[in-house]
Formats: sequence, C-alpha cells, structure tokens
Amino acid sequence: MRKLAIILAIFLGIAALGAATLAGRAMRLRASLREAAAADEKHSIMVGSLTRNYLLHVPDDLPPGKPAPLVLVFHGGGGHDRNMPGFTHFDDLADQEGFVVAYPDAENRNWNDSRGVSTADDVGFTRALIDDVARSHSIDPSRVYATGISNGGFFSNRLACDLADKITAIASVAATMPKPLVAECKPSRPISVLYIQGTEDSLVPVNGGTIGFVCGRSRGENISLAASAQFWREQDHISAASNVKDLPDRSDDGTHVRREIWTGGKDDTEVVVYTIEGGGHTWPGGPQYLPKLVVGKASQNLNATRTIWEFFQGQQLP
Repeated sequence: MRKLAIILAIFLGIAALGAATLAGRAMRLRASLREAAAADEKHSIMVGSLTRNYLLHVPDDLPPGKPAPLVLVFHGGGGHDRNMPGFTHFDDLADQEGFVVAYPDAENRNWNDSRGVSTADDVGFTRALIDDVARSHSIDPSRVYATGISNGGFFSNRLACDLADKITAIASVAATMPKPLVAECKPSRPISVLYIQGTEDSLVPVNGGTIGFVCGRSRGENISLAASAQFWREQDHISAASNVKDLPDRSDDGTHVRREIWTGGKDDTEVVVYTIEGGGHTWPGGPQYLPKLVVGKASQNLNATRTIWEFFQGQQLP
C-alpha cells in the first residue's frame, strides 16, 4: 500500500510539473502576442448600432503616392484581434513587402461564417473596415485580401461568396468550407482561393464532417478539402488538371507538405491547396499554441504567412 502511495505521489508530481510547464508556456505566449500587438493602431467604427474594433499596422516606409495592398487577418473562434500579429508575424512581412495589415475583432469572439456561431453583420463590418482604412491611407482597391485560421478561415470563405466586389482573393488556414455556405454561396465574380489544411486536424476534419473535438459540442459541419477545392474550381470555370508537387522538408517534425495548383480560371483565377500531412489545427510556421495532443502538430515545413502573401501577390481585381 505504501509503495502504491509513493507511485501515485510521483505520478501526481509529474502531472503537476507538466501542468505548470504548460501554464508557463501559455503565459509566455500570451505575453509575446500582447507585445507584438502593442505597436499596432487601435481603431473603432460604427456598424449599425454596434461599435466594432480592429487593429491596423501600417509600415513606416510605404512609398509615398503609391497605393498599398491591404491584407485582412481574421482570428479563430474564441480569439481576439490582438492575438494575430504575434501569432502570424504578418506585421514583420508587411514591413518587408510594403502592404497594410488589418486585424478585425469579432463581436462575440466568433465570426458569422454561416454555421450559426454568430449573428453579427460581419460582412457589413468587413466592408466598412475596408472603407475606413481607405479614408485615412492610400489603399489599392484592386488588391484587398482576406485570410484567417479556423473560424476566421471559414469566414474568409464567406467573404469570397458575399464580398467578392471588395475582396480580391482569400486564403483559409485550418478551415475548408462550412457545409451551410455551399448552397448559399453566389459570388459576384470568379475569385482565387488558397487552402492550407492539416490531415490530422482534430477540430476541422480534412475529409469533412462534424467540426469540434470528438467529446465536445458540435460546431456545425464542414465539407472536405477536396470538395472545397472542387467548389471553387467550378466557380472559377477551371477545367485543367492540377500541378502537384511534394515540397522538400525543412524540419524533421513529422509533417510533410504537398501543393496542388489549378490554374487557367476565368479572369486568371486559380485554386491552390497545401495539404499538411501530419499537421494539426494550427498555423504552419507559427507557434505550438496548445499541446499536440489537443490540436496536433504545428508544421515548420511551411511558412503559412509568407506562402499566403506570395499567393496574394499574384492576384488583382480585373
């Protein structure tokens, strides 16, 4: 009995140490994210009867008189605008490449992406945000892009459906298309779309199905990565076969990246898919923000931020 008590005490001690380590990592990550967001401008606008907020990063050395591209970066469900600058490092890339970044904040920490997780007018908010930034900064209206992770990725898909007159192209990370959106989606024009999706995503199944943890409450359903890419190929009138390439591994982290590109769409649109084999519900190249047991691996074999920007650079409204 005494031996069992000793073993139990050791187990509990290890568990407590592990929990303390995880808590310490989480605190350091939160501090890092807050520090990265501190340099960005805070803005508020009225949308209907609601005050909506966003962060804005404008590089100091933008060329005078030359309109800059605008990238909108949407946080995941339960997140905040302040999480995303440090999480994605889009500010650093914007300084290098010369574009403006906005980080919108959801009204109830969830975007209205068609799954019923929010009733806010987030499409109207996005339209108003773009106009607000354009009033105070020289923005190229033909080069406005949207990206996001999870709920923010699902919402980026909705923007491709409902705001294609303003949004040039979208990139969706750890999110395919929400199932309810498929029947509702009537984009006003062809639009280029990029997906980055892990095969071991425990929240958004790569083959479609119920969104959320197995033991948690359902957050609606998504269609598969393959079906999502097919949907947008049909919208863009792409009939050519894809070009498939396995990218070289840069890190021995148990993940591998496969890229598939379909080109030749109407108005030079394209659909691009990065499948992260072994990747989880994460931002590739970003932090392991929760344990792998919970969200899967954050692949370091792809820099999602740079990959998304390189995709956006080739897209412009006709």
